[in-house]
Amino acid sequence: MDARDIIISPRITEKAMGNALVQQYTFTVHKAATKTQIRHAIEEIFKVDVIKINTVNVAGKTRSSARRGQRTSGKQPDFKKAIVTLKPGQKIELGGVNYFEQ
Repeated sequence: MDARDIIISPRITEKAMGNALVQQYTFTVHKAATKTQIRHAIEEIFKVDVIKINTVNVAGKTRSSARRGQRTSGKQPDFKKAIVTLKPGQKIELGGVNYFEQ
């Protein structure tokens, strides 16, 4: 897999923003990606040094809705996220804007 195939997108959430202050960044990654593949992809794309990686397989939530008297239910897709810890003093900027420190 290519580095751009492994890292799908950054997770821009309130908790991820708080963790960015201690050099921890959260990304959505490919389901089959290993910690070693994620480490190499982050180092290649962002030119930073990775200390530690934690991965979590997140189950999608089930949703239900009612429309015109019909009740339907669905499920959001499952995904895998990686929490990446960098060396002190390093940071990741996306597109010239540091989304993680706002």
